[in-house]
Amino acid sequence: MTHLTGPARAQYVQSMFARVAGKYDLMNRLMTGGQDLRWRKMVIALAALPSGGALLDLGTGTGDIAAGALAANPNLLSVGGDFTLEMMRVGKTDPARAAVRFTAADALNLPFPNDTFDAVTSGYLMRNVIDVPRVWAEQYRVLKPGGRAVCLDTTPPPQNLLRPFINLHLHVIIPALGRLIAGPSASDAYTYLPDSTENFLPAEALAQRMADAGFANVQFKRLMFGTMALHWAIK
Repeated sequence: MTHLTGPARAQYVQSMFARVAGKYDLMNRLMTGGQDLRWRKMVIALAALPSGGALLDLGTGTGDIAAGALAANPNLLSVGGDFTLEMMRVGKTDPARAAVRFTAADALNLPFPNDTFDAVTSGYLMRNVIDVPRVWAEQYRVLKPGGRAVCLDTTPPPQNLLRPFINLHLHVIIPALGRLIAGPSASDAYTYLPDSTENFLPAEALAQRMADAGFANVQFKRLMFGTMALHWAIK
């Protein structure tokens, strides 16, 4: 479904995440061998939130990053924003995420004033949006001066000796896990994931989009044999 564009793509992504919501966290752990938990902690550390600060975790899903930030900084205002309500409903069933302020939010048109948050984080959001420059611009707008944007997402795999093994993981193991864990009705989500990864912007290009939106000190780091990337920058 990566050929879809505009509103049709947005509608498909929203419907897809609604169907996998109940198994989303489990699938992330299985697909990454549990490494996604460590990467989310890295996101929180890079956000460098002050005590009593305000965080927007965008594309929050079930609230993993938003809740993790609260665990590290209990005085935080932690807002989890997503346009897939079913994902947030799953997150709200976890008592450990009760303090997250789950909020319906479209990354293209954030319902927050300018200069509101000390940090904006996201995990696996950017490859799913239909307008990357607009999403970076909106994050820049709602950040306070000096605030940080931190993004974790997949990135196209490098062309190296590991590429055949990466392709096996992306195109055979992940779809098989999806069918087994999430069921046939959600199996397309786990073919969409590798396709959207391979068709997404390379890490260097995503960093350039951040710079184009006005961010300073843009940096990135590849993870998991080059298939994941952390990006961070300052307003």
